[in-house]
Amino acid sequence: MPRQPNFIFIIADDHRFESLGFNCSEVETPNLDRLAKSGVVFDNAHCQGSLHPAVCVPSRASLMTGRNIFALRGGSAHEPTIGIPEDFDTFPQLLAGAGYKTHAVGKWHNDFGSFTRSFVSGDRIFFGGMSDHDKVPLHDFDPAGKYGSTEPRLEAGLSTDMFEQSAKSFLENVGTDDPFCLYIAFTAPHDPRTPPDGFKVDPSSVSLPDNFMPIHPFDNGATVLRDELLEAMPRTPEAVRQHLADYYGMIKHLDNAIGNILETAERAGALDNTVVVYTADHGLALGQHGLMGKQNVYEHSLHIPLIIAGPGVKGGQKLSPLVWHADTRATVLDLAGLQTEANSDGGSLMPLINGNGDVPRETFGAAYRMGQRMIRNERYKLIRYYQSGTHDKDELPGLPTPTLGSALEQIFDLESDPGETINLAFVPEMQDVRAQLSAALDAWQTQVGDPLARKDAS
Repeated sequence: MPRQPNFIFIIADDHRFESLGFNCSEVETPNLDRLAKSGVVFDNAHCQGSLHPAVCVPSRASLMTGRNIFALRGGSAHEPTIGIPEDFDTFPQLLAGAGYKTHAVGKWHNDFGSFTRSFVSGDRIFFGGMSDHDKVPLHDFDPAGKYGSTEPRLEAGLSTDMFEQSAKSFLENVGTDDPFCLYIAFTAPHDPRTPPDGFKVDPSSVSLPDNFMPIHPFDNGATVLRDELLEAMPRTPEAVRQHLADYYGMIKHLDNAIGNILETAERAGALDNTVVVYTADHGLALGQHGLMGKQNVYEHSLHIPLIIAGPGVKGGQKLSPLVWHADTRATVLDLAGLQTEANSDGGSLMPLINGNGDVPRETFGAAYRMGQRMIRNERYKLIRYYQSGTHDKDELPGLPTPTLGSALEQIFDLESDPGETINLAFVPEMQDVRAQLSAALDAWQTQVGDPLARKDAS
């Protein structure tokens, strides 16, 4: 019987799909480009958004559990943020139960209990959302999971370099007796974006996005959150170019670390039987549509990288079906020879990769808090906005109250308008498409238990 494959699972923080070297010549990612050539790139991978201001929280929980964001419940006040329910198995937890050595490095933005259930070892663990990259509060691995009772430590160095070192150390010492899953969760390229010397990018070399706007054209209900206040309104071209240059520099530094990790795996003799997965929790606006953050349902914020390479994966492919985090989880389990639970919201992508699978879904839905909903198919996209009064019931203590918001709809033709700049919602010829997408959005909201689902929707 063939040995189960190892996994090196790499997740970045805030890395959008368009900001990869094979998509944008201004971004240097030679190592991820090589990984893409040797494996499969999913051109339409997405996150599902968030009911929480921090989009990474439910995105990572969905990736771990295969469940939609409406199925995930909150944690306690003692936890860093929203918890994963005990009856929702994470994919590292299932791998560990099948004999895998599951090892974690870097960020965990969910509860301590789910982390402890998921990993049998780890190093330089960061519980939380963000920090300065040279002041990351780190924990050693504790098999008892008593992280809330111990103070984190600070180390000299940048987060990307430290997580790289920990990953390489694991690979140099892991051995070959049991299969392993090395989970590396970088905090880059999340702000504060401080690329080190040698990786900085000149802002004068950076192009403004085609959909750059000084300010968003209407109130989307999420204009006073932290990310949107990182730059003054209206945004200026000079400021956005600087943000993009710093972002690209962080990605360049991250890519270099990934290359070093994969080289270490190859030297250790582990790469031949290792599946490498690269993805991100969500994307980021950085000047597109006049926005800075990911608290929206435009493509720049939902569209994420997904690259899978290794044994059993037919390489050299770019596949365009609509997929998301739950599918990534199911694919890892499938490659390990494990079944995906019947209540999972995702399915394995291996049939697609092998050329004998159906498209997993015709439409994909996403949300941001109680003010924005989205549904899209391969070509068209509908965004529905809700005004204040419908989205003010979900507020969490200490977080800013959403702005008034706007009750309107947008429809975009992503084929001719990938930057989502031309709203076709009121074009007479688009009313059939609008009705079809509206019905699909109603059905998705009802299916996932969205509190904003229309009561009269069939």
